[in-house]
Amino acid sequence: MVSPDPNSPRAACPEPSEVDEAARRDAEVYDWDWAVLPEGSVSSRFPAPSGNLAMVTMGKPENPRVVLVPGATGSKEDFALMMPEIAEAGYFVLSYDIAGQYESAGAGPENLVPPRPHYDYGLFVDDFVAVLDAGNGPAHVVGYSFAAILAQIAYSKRPELFRSLTLLSCPPEPGLSFQGVSWIGRFSRYANGRLGAALMIWGIRRNLNRVSPNRLRFVRNRFRFTRRQSVRDIFELMKDVPDLRQTISEATVPKLVAVGEHDLWPLRLHRQFAQSIGARLSVYGGGHSPSETSPHQFARDLLALYGKPG
Repeated sequence: MVSPDPNSPRAACPEPSEVDEAARRDAEVYDWDWAVLPEGSVSSRFPAPSGNLAMVTMGKPENPRVVLVPGATGSKEDFALMMPEIAEAGYFVLSYDIAGQYESAGAGPENLVPPRPHYDYGLFVDDFVAVLDAGNGPAHVVGYSFAAILAQIAYSKRPELFRSLTLLSCPPEPGLSFQGVSWIGRFSRYANGRLGAALMIWGIRRNLNRVSPNRLRFVRNRFRFTRRQSVRDIFELMKDVPDLRQTISEATVPKLVAVGEHDLWPLRLHRQFAQSIGARLSVYGGGHSPSETSPHQFARDLLALYGKPG
């Protein structure tokens, strides 16, 4: 379901047949082996300020770029089913594990010059900007959850690096972002990073999101590599989210807010957020992870937002 803001640029709306086909393909994606990257993808390491980041790319490097950035406890594999769709449409698509997460576990504040004691917004955003700066021209950017916060900060610093901005499952309120989450909001103000990270990881391990067996196996294995310090520090950062709504509302690039109808935050908050920044809103079935549960529908809407490559 796509809800356009009357003051925002309109992307092409898919035909009903396209909606049905994308939904049908998503319904068939249940027990994908998430540890396997798409055929034809290329794995590499990117030398970011915080260290080497694990990266995967698909498509021709000379094509317009689409940069997909996962969030806390996530990884590039979260976009595995979308990447072939986008690459086949004529884009060069890439994703990377952010510092401290999964195969980028070695990247961290100790590698900065001078070293710092914690992961902070500056570390993550400098890595983000370095990835965007390394390409040829601006990119279509998708930030997922915590990375949607980073994408907004990066845009505020380097808007010329963006062709479009998509905020996937983005915390919809600044400041104490967890306050709108029903199961953690009441005490998130008092939980420190250690307790907050423990709760996040416990919920994922216990499969509160009710993911498929292969998906659960993959995310549990991913925690063997992810640094707990990075998750703890990210929890603290999400208790103090900068308010960039005015800056993003003034952005002239195409903007999309994408979310599952049963996300961690109530849908009404996402609607208010999308309206406040002048973005289109796409709502999918499922919860916090449309890139995993509705990858073909989400990819379809991204491509409609982008228009023809070039």
